[in-house]
Amino acid sequence: MLHVTERNPPRSRKPIEWKLLTDLPVRTRREAIEKIHWYAMRWKIETFHKILKSGCRAEESRFRSAERIANLLALFCIIAWRILWLTQAHRASPEAAPQAALRDREIILLDRLMPSTDTGEPQVKTLAAYVRKLARLGGHLGRSRDPPPGAMVFWRGLSRLADIELGMEIAEQPRCG
Repeated sequence: MLHVTERNPPRSRKPIEWKLLTDLPVRTRREAIEKIHWYAMRWKIETFHKILKSGCRAEESRFRSAERIANLLALFCIIAWRILWLTQAHRASPEAAPQAALRDREIILLDRLMPSTDTGEPQVKTLAAYVRKLARLGGHLGRSRDPPPGAMVFWRGLSRLADIELGMEIAEQPRCG
């Protein structure tokens, strides 16, 4: 058993305390810290599975062959990874360039769909600014007391953006007849 207590927690709350049961060997401090880091990754894994289940609706697949299910899950894993990565990248490096997480075409579309207010100030082209636009597209209101947008908001925003991008591609194709 590993008993972990947070050092120097914020004054406004109690320290985080974990009691972790494991059948893995823990003989040294380094091994204990390694197992704690593994457990801390659990929340990212849970979020990844939530995107697969709630966003991609992986469990609703009607495929019957293992090969088709594996192909579908491979595609869904790419989508879920992108949404999880976008969420994490935004939180870790909000001042990064938007190209770190979005394609140029997506950036152009977000600029056209949600132009920045004309305040005379230079437009800030950061990942955080485009994530806010994407979150708004996904239904996030962005009020001061709202929590930051999560994976499902980004799922809805990216899904809508993909539909809009597909519509633009269709509209740009030359017409026959």
